[in-house]
Amino acid sequence: MKDLRSHFLDHVKKGLDGAHLPLKIRFWDGYTYSFAEPAAVVMELRSSQLVSRLLMGSALDVLGEAYVEGEVGLEGRYQDILAVAEGLNRAFPKKKEGNRPRWFGRKAHSKEKDAESIHYHYDVSNDFYRLWLDRNMVYSCAYFKTGEEDIDLAQEQKFAHICRKLHLEPGDKLLDIGCGWGGLLAWAAQHYAIEGVGVTLSEAQYHYAKERMEREGLADRVEIRLQDYRDIPERDHFDKVVSVGMFEHVGRAHLSAYFGVIRRVLKEGGWVLNHGITASQQDDENGHHSGSDFIDKYVFPDGEIPHLWRVVHEMAGQDLEVLDVENLRPHYAQTLIHWVRRLEAHKDEAIAMVGEKRYRIWAIYMAGCAYGFWRNWSALHQVLAVKQTGDELTARPWERRYQYADDSFRLAEPDWGEL
Repeated sequence: MKDLRSHFLDHVKKGLDGAHLPLKIRFWDGYTYSFAEPAAVVMELRSSQLVSRLLMGSALDVLGEAYVEGEVGLEGRYQDILAVAEGLNRAFPKKKEGNRPRWFGRKAHSKEKDAESIHYHYDVSNDFYRLWLDRNMVYSCAYFKTGEEDIDLAQEQKFAHICRKLHLEPGDKLLDIGCGWGGLLAWAAQHYAIEGVGVTLSEAQYHYAKERMEREGLADRVEIRLQDYRDIPERDHFDKVVSVGMFEHVGRAHLSAYFGVIRRVLKEGGWVLNHGITASQQDDENGHHSGSDFIDKYVFPDGEIPHLWRVVHEMAGQDLEVLDVENLRPHYAQTLIHWVRRLEAHKDEAIAMVGEKRYRIWAIYMAGCAYGFWRNWSALHQVLAVKQTGDELTARPWERRYQYADDSFRLAEPDWGEL
């Protein structure tokens, strides 16, 4: 009968079916095996139990958890590690659908449960996020025109792109659902003279954003609330609504109610821009996919990613007529690469703030997401719509030219560098 190590190696070689895998494995007893030379990645498997888990499930999930818990050592560039993990993943059976882990016991996407999930992810430490986010503390996909911009410029380009899409005008009442640390509202108030309301469930973000508006002299025009979007009281009040990187926390079963809230608070003829991660394939919505267990457990408890068709369908069901759809998938890959580089540059400070385990969670999660966006495992869509409940045509531009400051462009290529 084969020992566990031999069974594991034979299983991998059979699953690879001759494919190149630049990996050297160092086992717990010191034995090493190279699938190809030179090896771009050295993986140290520190226990036989880890090998048993790899034989039973998704390699991306198992290795991600093992890395966080210190059960596996990894040497190599992130992009090489992730490519090797993807290769290993093809050699192992996929887990059965369903059985998504639930952490806190209460019903998923209740107000209490959502508040706990948001607290877990966003209330780590403002100082921790400040280490690797841009100067405006923006934790969502940036917007690149050349791919060579630094993260500060790219995030401000995202602000400008969103504001132009929404056709903001002085005096517009703008609602930002999931306003984060307040960067977009501050930008809109300073550059477009809007009156704004921002809501967040994160206490850390709330206090930071509120203090920011006071510090920048915007408190008389921008109100920050610690509030669930379902509790926004206004009706037919806002000229424009924006939601950036928030609806991933809503839950697919609640999208109709989410867009229903937007419909309720938006004036007739008002515009909404929803910016969020979407599934790249329609069947990715309900089934288990590689890496999802890791993200559920360590990163975004109860996060759910809908496909674009569902977003458009649910918006249309709430009289939100879609005007424009843009896929920013390569932009998010590049954004995440910037974040990982900046986090690694502040590794010692980050570990001192949040501990080595949480540092490893964020590092491997963001590197994995960068790889996943570039490999088309996920997408990022901005969907622009107008509230149209009557028969008369609401005003809108004839063309998209108003969205762009210039017509220059370059092909999207991620700059992995030495990541």
